[in-house]
Amino acid sequence: MKAHVGPFLFSLSTVIFLFLFQFLIKSIHQLVGKGLSMWVITQLIALNLAWMVTLAVPMAVLVATLMAFGSLSSNNEITIMKTSGISLTRLMIPVLIMAVILSYLMVRFNNDVLPEANHQARLLLGDISRTKPTFILEAGKFSDDLGNAKILVKKTYENSNDIEGIFVYDYSSPTYRTMITAEKGDIGFTSDFNNIIMNLQNGEIHQLNILDNAMKYRRIEFKNHRITLDAQGFGFQRSKDNAFIRGDREMSAYEMNEIVDSLNANKNKLRNDLIDKIITDVNIVSQIKFKDTVYAKVIIQPDTIKKTKEEQEEINDESTPNKQRSVFDSVYVVYTNIMNKRNLPKDQIVFNTQIENEIDKYDVEIYKKYSIPFACLVFALIGAPLGYKVKKGGFGIAAGFSLLFFLIYWASLIGGEKLADRGLLSPFLGMWMVNIILGIFGLYLMFKSS
Repeated sequence: MKAHVGPFLFSLSTVIFLFLFQFLIKSIHQLVGKGLSMWVITQLIALNLAWMVTLAVPMAVLVATLMAFGSLSSNNEITIMKTSGISLTRLMIPVLIMAVILSYLMVRFNNDVLPEANHQARLLLGDISRTKPTFILEAGKFSDDLGNAKILVKKTYENSNDIEGIFVYDYSSPTYRTMITAEKGDIGFTSDFNNIIMNLQNGEIHQLNILDNAMKYRRIEFKNHRITLDAQGFGFQRSKDNAFIRGDREMSAYEMNEIVDSLNANKNKLRNDLIDKIITDVNIVSQIKFKDTVYAKVIIQPDTIKKTKEEQEEINDESTPNKQRSVFDSVYVVYTNIMNKRNLPKDQIVFNTQIENEIDKYDVEIYKKYSIPFACLVFALIGAPLGYKVKKGGFGIAAGFSLLFFLIYWASLIGGEKLADRGLLSPFLGMWMVNIILGIFGLYLMFKSS
């Protein structure tokens, strides 16, 4: 165990650093130039550390096990222990016990800490996104969210506040209607985030007095022009915890199980309601006694009901017995009900498919919360005999083997998730198959090395 602690902490910090570096590179454009305090940026990074820890711990277990057993093997310590009667399997027992404990802790982490961290990170990232004015401008569409103006831009840039092909329709004044056009420009906040500034280049201002038609129409050309708009509702403001509905990655397995139970109950209720409606119609038909074969033919061949109904209306009411007309009307009502419900089975199939897709989506996330922590035990089974076989305890060799197995593991997990979401594979197999296969491989290596 002493040989594992150092490599585990070192590899864990290294993997988290790599994930953190990737996250910062990916999100740098959302954080720079928005007047955010270091405390807000630190909060965002800390909240995203949760999913990094979830992925980094199993990989760190594999690196640490490879390094520890590789070092013991290269120093011939394992050879000496084996000649003293201590098998490799017995040497692995403490490591496997710690892997089980670590798996349990990660299961608790994935259910108690990770969902809340994901939810808070999504809220915070949404709050930060609002401080980017171009976030509300969609190329080719008018936006009327900025003050008393409608804005149309032909092109925006994801990594900057530059815009091109600008049309601003200003209706803030009750006297004038103003249209401003420009070839290009940029948009940003003032330092206090109370106003939005648009710096425009190479454009025209068209102004019309709508109260006095005698006033001349004005047209002004400009090389540079700046307009100011009210930024109320924008800028950085923290949202409340209940501002957004939680997604599947923002809930624990217990919460998702409750949703799955509710969906299953709805599916069963739809099926039972359909069966009850069919049984009710069949009972009504079976209780009607027919004295005329015409009415029996109506039930046996429902398509004739319309023709029969038209013929019945042509017959003089006085010449038709009341009882006979009553029977016919009853049959017609039953027929109408059956025709109205003929699409119910199809509709139920569509509803059931939608419900089952939702259930599969939640089941995938539920199984994922347990399958990824279980990888700690699987990687311990693989790392110990593999490190003994390699007989080199260097970080480079351990990192190389770990990266290979982790890529295999993660690619299989993503592939299983996609297949499960499409209904081509059960959620359990999609999330657990790679654990089962690698676990069997680890057991094979362990007994082979023993």
